Amino acid sequence: MIIGLTGNIATGKSTISNMLETKYNIPVIDADKIAREVVEPGEETLSIIAETFGRQVLLIDGTLNRKKLGEIIFQDASKRETLNNIVHPAVREKMDMKKKQLLQKGFTTIVLDIPLLFENDLTYLADKTMVVYTQEDIQLQRLMERNQLTETDAKNRMNAQMALKKKCELADAVIDNSGTIEYTAEQLEEILNEWGLNNQ
Repeated sequence: MIIGLTGNIATGKSTISNMLETKYNIPVIDADKIAREVVEPGEETLSIIAETFGRQVLLIDGTLNRKKLGEIIFQDASKRETLNNIVHPAVREKMDMKKKQLLQKGFTTIVLDIPLLFENDLTYLADKTMVVYTQEDIQLQRLMERNQLTETDAKNRMNAQMALKKKCELADAVIDNSGTIEYTAEQLEEILNEWGLNNQ
């Protein structure tokens, strides 16, 4: 079974990923990590970005100047879309390659950790979807503390994503990560039992 794991910023998705890997030995393919890998020096994706946006988006050592690229794309929606059209297919291709390698190794359950699973209509990649949910006030507090943000900046980041309630409606399973770590672990165990995955 392929599980699509998602949630919003500071809801605690990585907590669930860690539990799946360490307690249940279910491998997690992290879209964010792969997005960083595909823009490393030597990768074709980085060359295309430099050709498209100019050498100014590269640092002297040849690595991506994220700050400069951010300045370009956040002021212009069409340029942001251009970047997404370069990066997203490369990320999906690499995720697919990793998934095939894990299946060849004999894993029957794999988790795809994709922050924009619903926003980018990627649910077709998974058999089941799981959302990590947190009450809004807790999410805000966590985000402000974790990223050292003002309340306004934190709320802007939260509002840039699809509403969590909407994601919960779309998902096959929801984990409420507002309480204790034990409560979160219990919910994960229940879901895996329900899906027949707890005896791997």
